[in-house]
Amino acid sequence: MKKHKRATVADLLAEKGKRQLTMLRVTSLEEAEAAEKSGIDIVSVPPSLLGPVFREVAPTPFAIPGLEYGDHVSAEDYLRAAFAALKAGGDAVYCAASLQTIRRLRDEGIPVCGHLGLIPSKATWTGGFRAVGKTAASAAEIWRQTKALEEAGAFAAEIEVVPGDVAAAISSNTSMLMISMGAGSGCDAQYLFADDVLGANRDHYPRHAKVYRNFAAEHDRLQRERIAAFIEFAEDVRTGAYPEERHCVGIDEAELKIFRDRLTNETGKR
Repeated sequence: MKKHKRATVADLLAEKGKRQLTMLRVTSLEEAEAAEKSGIDIVSVPPSLLGPVFREVAPTPFAIPGLEYGDHVSAEDYLRAAFAALKAGGDAVYCAASLQTIRRLRDEGIPVCGHLGLIPSKATWTGGFRAVGKTAASAAEIWRQTKALEEAGAFAAEIEVVPGDVAAAISSNTSMLMISMGAGSGCDAQYLFADDVLGANRDHYPRHAKVYRNFAAEHDRLQRERIAAFIEFAEDVRTGAYPEERHCVGIDEAELKIFRDRLTNETGKR
């Protein structure tokens, strides 16, 4: 069996300040395979996607399954889910829970990626889905949270919708790998959702997203073809055009006669 080298936490941290890593949120095996074949460095995945098949199609990307905020409650819940995710093929876990929970995970040697800036699950505290860090006070708060995450043992942090200059300054002053989602090019990795990159998202596209294809239009075209095919099938059934002889299994005439005679004898019907 061919063995593939997958980056470790140490490998990623060694790249800090040297080059921009690439990261995508993928939610299907097809997207994971595409990330593998296109050389994406890091993938964010739902834990349910992990498993042997995931690693067959995507053996090399560093995978960060998300322990979604609200799906777990206690530190023990997070710890149990983290161990399961790593066992299933993850390399680290995303966690937006308390510093105590992050510290508990790190104490067990589990690599943790935290979250800074706009944190969707906690956006009510920063005014909703809007940029964070646009004032000196707000930027200082992000820096405080960065130091706290670092002290708690996180090896990386997603920093979302923060002014690029602020994110760059923070990134250059922390040992954590800083993953930019709409936070400029001064961090260590650039992160987008595959749905946005592919143009498959039918809702609002965030300002930081860049659309490279139009999968929504292709999905619409395929749906029209799907409906048309189903209509034609139904019509063929109603008119007797389907099934044709080539769609059916045949039987030797002599064997058929023996069967029919037996059936007649048992049922009394011809």
